[in-house]
This record gives sequence, C-alpha cells and structure tokens, in this order.
Amino acid sequence: MVTALVTATNVEATAVNTIAWLSEASTTIVVPVYQRQYRWDIGGCEQLLGDIRAVADFGDDRHRHFIGSILSTAADDDDDDAELVLIDGQQRITTLMLLVAALHHTVKNDDAELAAELAKVLVRAGDPTRTKLRPHRGWAEIFESVVLDHRSAEEGLRDSRFDDNYAFFRSQVRPEEVARIWRGLQKLEHVAITLGPDANAQQIFESLNSTGEPLRDHELIHNYVLMGLSHAEQSEIEDTFWLPIEQNTGEVIGSFWRHYLVMTTGREVAIAGERGVYDAFRHEFPRLDLATLRAHATEWREYSDAYRVLLDPAQEADPEIAQQLGYVNTFGRGMYPLVMRAYVDYTHDEVAKEELIALLEHVQSLLLRRTVVGVSNDRLVARLCRARAAGTDEVVRAIARVTPSDERVRVALKYSELPHTAYVLGRIAGVGSPAGLEVDHVVPLAPSDDWSGDGIREWAEYTDDEQNSHRALAPTLGNLTLLEQGLAERAFGGSFPEKRGLYAQSAVPTTRELAEVAAWGTAAIADRTVRLTEIFLEVWKRPAVVSIDDDGLTPILDAVRRRGWPRGWEREFEYVEYRGEHWEVYDVKYLFNRIFKRLWADSRESVVAFSARRGGPIYEAQSWNGHWDALDESNYLYMGWDSKYMLTAVQGVLEEAGLASDVFVKYSYIGAVM
Repeated sequence: MVTALVTATNVEATAVNTIAWLSEASTTIVVPVYQRQYRWDIGGCEQLLGDIRAVADFGDDRHRHFIGSILSTAADDDDDDAELVLIDGQQRITTLMLLVAALHHTVKNDDAELAAELAKVLVRAGDPTRTKLRPHRGWAEIFESVVLDHRSAEEGLRDSRFDDNYAFFRSQVRPEEVARIWRGLQKLEHVAITLGPDANAQQIFESLNSTGEPLRDHELIHNYVLMGLSHAEQSEIEDTFWLPIEQNTGEVIGSFWRHYLVMTTGREVAIAGERGVYDAFRHEFPRLDLATLRAHATEWREYSDAYRVLLDPAQEADPEIAQQLGYVNTFGRGMYPLVMRAYVDYTHDEVAKEELIALLEHVQSLLLRRTVVGVSNDRLVARLCRARAAGTDEVVRAIARVTPSDERVRVALKYSELPHTAYVLGRIAGVGSPAGLEVDHVVPLAPSDDWSGDGIREWAEYTDDEQNSHRALAPTLGNLTLLEQGLAERAFGGSFPEKRGLYAQSAVPTTRELAEVAAWGTAAIADRTVRLTEIFLEVWKRPAVVSIDDDGLTPILDAVRRRGWPRGWEREFEYVEYRGEHWEVYDVKYLFNRIFKRLWADSRESVVAFSARRGGPIYEAQSWNGHWDALDESNYLYMGWDSKYMLTAVQGVLEEAGLASDVFVKYSYIGAVM
C-alpha cells in the first residue's frame, strides 16, 4: 500500500543559492524589533572568511558550502519596507552583508562591473540609498552608514560590531583577492524557510535552535576528517585509524584531542563556551587530502596508543616507568600533553629511560610543590610543551622557573593541610604504592574527650589554645602516617599511648619510628614535620638550574583569549613584565597599542612581516573610519579590534620578533575570575 504524501500548508522550504537570493531585485528583509543585537565577533568573521576561501579554491565548481537555514515570514501588509521579516539568520546575513560591503568599497573605483554585481546584494533596486537588510531601528542607521559608506571621518570614534567586523574584512581582503572571495561567496547555499500566516514562528524557531544535542568537539573532528571522501576512503580511514583511536581513548576521546593539540601547537586550547578543540584542529589541519590525511592519521593513532598507556600505566612493560606514570596520574591528566610527547619519543628510542623518568619526577615535583604552597597548576602545560620543543635543558629550566622554592615549601608544610596524602607519605616512607595502607592522623581530626597524647592529661583538660593548636596541626605532614588496614582500624581515634604498640607492628619505617616517641603533642608534630620536610625536599627536588620564582606570572603566549569585551576587561591585568621592564598596563587594548608601538621602534621588520602575513593591523593609510593611532607619517595602527583579536595579534607579533618568552602578564583579581 502506498501512502500519499501531504504537502505542508504553512511552511515552504527551498534550497537556494544565498548570493543569488540576496541579489534578486525583489529581496528586501527587515529584522524585527524583538531580535537580539548583532553579536558576531571577529573570530566568527575569521571562520566565515576561511570557509569562503576554502570553497572558492575547491577545484570542482559543483562544490558548495552550506550555511544552514534562514527562517523568515511575510511582512505585514502595512510594512512597505520589507518583503520578508527575518526570524532566524540575522547574524549570518548581516555578516555576509558586511563582507560584501567591504568587497564593494575596495573595488568600486577600479572594477565597475564587479562593483555593480556586489551592489545588487547590498542596495535596493529602486532606492540605492537604502540597504536590502534593515536591522533593528535602534542600530539601523549605524549599519547603513557602514554598508553604504556614508560615514565621514569627522563623525568621531564609535564602538560597534558593524564597524569592527567591516574593518576586519577590509583589512583581510586585498584588492587582488576580491574576485576570489566573490567566487567563494557565490558557492554559498542555505535552506530558505518561509512561513505562512498561520505558522507558529516561535515554535519553529525553537525547533531549529534548541532541539537535539549539539555535536561535541571530537564528533565535529570526525565529520571534518571524513567529509568529502568517497565511501571506500571513509571506510578505510574509519577502520584503520579512527576506530583504534576511539578504542584507545574511550570516553575521554575529547580530552585526547585537546591534549594532542596542546602538545603540537604549544598553546592552551579553550574548552568552555566555544568549540575550542574543533576550531584548533581545523586551524592546525586546514587541508586534508587523502595522502596528507593518511600521514596525519598515522600519527594520531600512535599518540592515542601512548594515551592508552598514560590512562592505564599497568600496560607499560617497564615497571619503573609504569610506576612513575602512575605517580603522575595522582595529579590528574593536566600534564598529559608534555608526558605523551616524551613517552612516544621514548618508544622511538629518541629519549633514554633515565631521561624520561627524570622528566616525570620533575613534573611531580612541580605539581606537588605548587599544590602545597597553594598556587594553581592551570595553564602550565602549554609553556612546558613549547620549552621541550627547544630541548631537554629548556624544559628543565622552564619547570624550575615555576616550581616554588624550598623555603616556601617548608613554611607551607608546617601549617597547611597535606595534599595527596597517601602518595606523599608512601614515597617519603619508600614503600612505593600505598595499596593496602591507610592514612592515620596521630592526633585525630576530632579527638574524643578522653583522648590523650601522653597517657596523663585527657583532651577535656587541654586549654582552648592547646586544643586549637592541635586541631590546626592535625592535617599537616608531621601528624600523618601510613598504617596497614587492620592496624588502622584498631588505631582509629585512639590515644597516642595505645597507638604506639600498633605503630611498632607496622612494616612502614616512618610509622614504626613513632613507637619510639614518648608523648605526642604540638612539639612532637613540629619536630617530625622538620625531619619529614627534608625528605620531602629530597624526593620532590626543585631543578637547580635557576633561582627565579615567577610569582604567578603568565607568559604572554598563555594569556587567556577572551571573546568580545567581557565585563571587567579594563582591569584584567595588575601589570605586565616586558623584557625585565615593569609596565603599568591593565587592559589588552593598551597592551596592544604599547607592544606594537614599542616593536615599531625596536623590531620594525618583524612588525611589517607579521602584519603583511596577517593582513593587519598596520596600514599605510587610514582606509576606513574607526580607531587609529599613527606610528609615523605613513603608517597607522588600527585599534578597532575586539579583545581576542588584539591579544592574538600581540602574541603573534612577539613570536615573530622572537620576544614572546620575555613577556609576562600578572592577572588582577578581576582578570582571574573573568
């Protein structure tokens, strides 16, 4: 039995060429009042421009780039301004208009024919003083002034996404590339969904934007890798490479890709609020023909093999290395990018076993010491990966720079709660793995009234100050020990004279020693802390290559790239250290200006090379309205970028000049919580 299809009466959906649709004389669009403001930032513009360049360069003219769906409804009868009311797609259409406007203004005096084609996208056929897209009336005037190039230089400075994104496109597309970008634009397609008068626009909008789980980073990477291959080629890559990677990494495949990219790029990869891992992957692997893909995928699979061993060190044949990898896992997976590279080099016989173990020991010392003194271990690994790429001596020097000194550790161990207790006590005692052992507090965390440290005075007889002193020292190094499970059960909560006999039965050397102590109190804890601290400092040594402690400074290459202008950006930094100079610089905009002006004086060749490759921010003329600063009589610095672009440019130009390793930022309290 054949069921007849019933045609929808209130929704019409058609696949169309985006530029042809916009170029039609009858196409005019208005953005309704309830729509949100235009929010695309330069990062989104950069991604769009990259996609357009890629489709423009694709050899097959039949290849197209799909930009999603555009949802609209017919205008009210009394609305003479528009044929369509845009419900979903405002951000994309507005950005395309800004790009086309940038192309139009670049060639309008040199290529009349192309300029006329571009103008068809921008202006209404019957009224060239009006744009085809009419934004919300609150910012329509600004939009039209940008698209129609009506704004004069005398109007002064203003902050708007329209100006910034238009300026970005003007800076990135040089006159000789306009035809290429136009070719790519003409390959864009979308599904035009037009609603009838009885359709529920809100319900359809929610269905398009809210239904279903968004693809995760590793799923986007998977699609990106296989897209465009034949079925046979997809099957080959899937079976030979992707499935083994999935099997090696399991549920943490997303972490594997992030760690792999940190390892290869030497940069932190954002994971919150945006598709940071996927975007970093596409940036690192912009083109993947089949031969290139096979070569890269072979490496990915090999590193996933190493990742499997890091996750489960028991799979490593060498017991010493397995033990050290297990020790590193005490601190989580944050150092995997560094360890993974070193471990693969070891499997290739490029690194000796002793060198690998030394690195793993340095990593443990770094992480443990920083935890002991209360310093965050975040955003460390990328800088260490960069250092290791420069050689073993460099990574040891980099680790030493951020490892707290013996003096700081001694003080912290006296008064602070001991982290990773079983691991620390096990290594101090020389028993390796603390399996089968439990941590015992000699003075319990909450002593009973009849608890006694000497068998004479009970806890209830201690003064308030004595009790407070004992409680404060209870979780510290000197009051902790390891005890076999059966003995620990009997010792739990007991007075010290009772525990002495149990401690004497233990096989743990540092526990048996406690049986020789006559009484237990704050003095005994202090004495034991001093003695165990010296062992601690020997087990977790600080590399002796430098004596500097960077006091929480962040290398400029590891500074956080924040999208747009987040709240508090004006006080993001406490200060900046530039090659030993102390700068009172509090925000990225001032940092951007000062770095480029300084390098224009000190390393002009680097600035010119960087700007030429990047397409800015240095220009020979103030070619459009916006925020400019003069470098000299014929070179100008454009200042109208957002926070992320500015910081990326600062990082890039410092790398170009070879000075990135000498520049640090100190985050303010505001910057730390942003």
